[in-house]
Amino acid sequence: MDPKVLIVEGSSDRKRLLPILAEPVDIICTNGTISSYHIEELLEPYENQDLFVFMDADASGDSIRKLFKQLYPEAKHLYTDRLYREVETTPNKVLASVLIAANFKVHSKYLAGGINELLDK
Repeated sequence: MDPKVLIVEGSSDRKRLLPILAEPVDIICTNGTISSYHIEELLEPYENQDLFVFMDADASGDSIRKLFKQLYPEAKHLYTDRLYREVETTPNKVLASVLIAANFKVHSKYLAGGINELLDK
C-alpha cells in the first residue's frame, strides 16, 4: 500500500506534523506557491496516492486550497481552526484529532485525554 501524501504550505508545518504521525506519510510542501503548473509538477510522482491537503486557515491557505479543489477534486481537505490560523501554531492534540478524523495513525501521547495527560497531573 502506498503511503498517504499530506500537502502543507511550509517546512515548519511538516516539522510540526512528522512527530505526531505513527505511519509513513509523504509530506509535501508547496512553499506558499499558488501556481497550478508548480503544484502539478510537485505532485506528479504521487499521482495514484491518496492526497490530503492541510493548509493554514488564512488567505494564502484558502487560495492554495481553492486551486487544489480545481486540480485534484479527489483530494481530501483537512482544516485547522481559524482560532489557531496556522498548522504550525495549532496545538499538537488538535492536530492529532484532525489527523485521526482523516484516518491517519498518530502516536498516542498526542491524543487528548490519553494516559500521558493523566500522568502529567
